[in-house]
Order: sequence, then structure tokens, then C-alpha cells
Amino acid sequence: MPNFVSKTDGAKILAQAKRILVIGSSAGGKSTLSRRIATQFALPYISLDRDVRWLPGWTVRDRGEQRRLTEQFVAMEAWVMDGTTVSSFDLRAPRADLVIWMRPHRMRAMWQLAKRVWGSYGKVREDMADGCPEQLPDWEFLSWISTFEKRQAPRIIEGLDRFAPDVPVVTLRKPSDRDQMVFVDM
Repeated sequence: MPNFVSKTDGAKILAQAKRILVIGSSAGGKSTLSRRIATQFALPYISLDRDVRWLPGWTVRDRGEQRRLTEQFVAMEAWVMDGTTVSSFDLRAPRADLVIWMRPHRMRAMWQLAKRVWGSYGKVREDMADGCPEQLPDWEFLSWISTFEKRQAPRIIEGLDRFAPDVPVVTLRKPSDRDQMVFVDM
């Protein structure tokens, strides 16, 4: 099993951490939390969507190039990296000082997605690659969010257990969890 820790212990670890990996469902708040942590602790922010996966026009970058870029980012001394791509856990998870797993209820994630689309439709978000404006979600994306816990959580647990069994993992399910752990003064 992964090394799950309490929010209180996670907050203590976060205060000293130099490499924080933020994972979880799409529309679960990963990017928002990652940017806040990066700002609060003056750490570089890396978005797998923006910096690794996507090219303009919603074109997926070649897998080999994605891996090469991930290796470069992971080698940095400090970072906050958001993205759940389990296929790169072997590179990312062992280097992390802390993993923050955003696990909102699927209805909360759907609501957050609706707010995101409403506020950003047609615009490129700061955590997304140039030329990839926010669009209406298709059925595949909605299904990804709706079934995330059932289909992806077991893969995440397996990946964390395999590649980073000693790295502390804190689970955040609702905004008050984030606030309690990190942003009391923000």
C-alpha cells in the first residue's frame, strides 16, 4: 500500500518539500492547487498537459518525446508537477518528496468542470499548451471523470506502491481539505 499520511502530517511535509507531485481526476483541482503551492513556496510549476502532453491544436506529442521531457523536468532540484499519467510514475513518483492526491467526489469534479468550461470556453488556460483552448467536453472526457475512482484509482495505488512505497501521500477530497492543509493564510 502507498504511504498514506494525514493532512496534518502532509502539511508538515509540504512545508519542507522541494518536489511535490499533484495527481487525481481531471477537473479535480490539480492545476489550481499546484499553482498555489508553487507560488506559496516559490517552486517551479510544471503542468504535464501544458509542458509535456499537448502541442497546439490538441495534438498529442509523441510518447518518446513526452518521456524525454518528463525526464528533464524530474531531474530538476525543485518542482510542483501536476498530472496523473501513471505511465510516467516510474520517473516522477520516486523523485517526489510528497504526493498530493486530489480525490473529489465525481459530482464535485463534474461541477468544477462545468465552472471551468463556463469561465474559460474558447480561451487557453495557463496550465494548458498554447493553441489548446477550452472546449466543450465530449462523452469520452465526461466518462473519464465519472469512472475515475473505479478505473484509475487502482492503477494509481499500484503505481505508487510499486515506484514510491515510502513517499508520503496525502489525500484531499474537498476544498476545505486543501485549505486546512495549505492555504489558511491565503
